[in-house]
Amino acid sequence: MNHSERFVFIAEWFDPNASLFRRYELLFYPGDGSVEMHDVKNHRTFLKRTKYEDLHLEDLFIGNKVNIFSRQLVLLDYGDQYTARQLGSKKEKTLALIKPDAVSKAGEIIEIINKAGFTLTKLKMMTLSSELIQFITSGPIIAMEILRDDAVCEWKRLLGPANSGLARTDAPESIRALFGTDGIKNAAHGPDSFACAAREMELFFPSSGVCGPANTAKFTNCTTCCIVKPHAVSEGLLGKILMTIRDAGFEISAMQMFNMDRINVEEFYEVYKGVVSEYNEMVTEMYSGPCVAMEIQQTNPTMTFREFCGPADPEIARHLRPGTLRAIFGKTKIQNAVHCTDLPEDGLLEVQYFFKILDN
Repeated sequence: MNHSERFVFIAEWFDPNASLFRRYELLFYPGDGSVEMHDVKNHRTFLKRTKYEDLHLEDLFIGNKVNIFSRQLVLLDYGDQYTARQLGSKKEKTLALIKPDAVSKAGEIIEIINKAGFTLTKLKMMTLSSELIQFITSGPIIAMEILRDDAVCEWKRLLGPANSGLARTDAPESIRALFGTDGIKNAAHGPDSFACAAREMELFFPSSGVCGPANTAKFTNCTTCCIVKPHAVSEGLLGKILMTIRDAGFEISAMQMFNMDRINVEEFYEVYKGVVSEYNEMVTEMYSGPCVAMEIQQTNPTMTFREFCGPADPEIARHLRPGTLRAIFGKTKIQNAVHCTDLPEDGLLEVQYFFKILDN
C-alpha cells in the first residue's frame, strides 16, 4: 500500500475555553492510518504525523464529525483537488424510509443497509405532519439518510420492484420481497433520482435548522432510555441490537441518531461524575461519533430493560448474564454497546433530554 498517499480536509473545532471556532487542515494517510494537523490561521503544525487507529477512510466525508485525540472536528471541505477527486466524485446521500408496515423489521433492514456498504448518517422515527401525509401514508415511519458510492441506484436495487409480489419473483433477496406485502405496503421507499433525493431529504431532515417531523416519543411512566453507543454504531451493530431488543419483547417507541458534543454528554452523565472512576472515558466514548437514542416501553413483566442490558462490564456479563445486550455486543466497560437508565425514576428524564431538549 502507498504510505505516502494522503487525503486532506478542512476541519473545524470549537474551543470551549476561548469560545471560538478554530480551523485546521486534517491530513489522513490510509497506508498506515496516521493523521497530521495544521493550524490554518497561524500557519504551523498542530499535530505531527501520528498513528491513530480510531479514524478510518469511510469516516471521511463532508459534514461528518470525527474525534482526533478527544477533539471533535467537523469536516467542512476537501483540502485539495486530489482528495476531492478521489473521495467526492462518487459519494451520494439518499433518503431511506421504512414504512409503517415494516417498522418492526427495522433491525433487519438496517442490517441489510450496513452489509451493502452504506453509512448511516441520520436516523429518526417520526410521525408525519399534515403537509407530508400526501407524500406517504400516515403512521410512524423511520427516516434515514444513507451514504455510499452511487447511493440512489444502489438503494433502489436493494429495495427491489415497487410491487412486493413482483419483487418476490424478480428480486427475491430484496427488501420489498422479504418484508413487503403488496404495491402499497411494500416496506420501504427510496427516491428515483439524485434531485428527488435532495428534495425529499429536505422534507425529513431540513438543512435550514428548523425542526423536521415530530419524533414519536410517548413520555409515559413506563418509559426507559437506551443509547446505542458510537462504537457499536460505527461497527455496524445497530441492526442486530434492534432485532435483539425486539425479540426480547420490548417496544421501541422512539428512536433517533444524535451527534452529541462534550458539553451535552457531560450534562447527561452528570450523575456519574465523582461516582464512577471511568467517567472521563465514558464521556469521550459518547461524543466520539453518532449514537442512537431510543425510548423503550417497559412492557415485559418478567424482566426490566436494565436487567436485559446486563452488567456494565461485558466480561462479567458474559459469565453471569450471557444472553444480555452487553454480553453479546460489548467489548470493554467503556465500549459496552449500550447505555441504559439505571434508576426507574430517571427513565422519563433521560428520554426527555434526548427527545425534547436535544431534538429541539
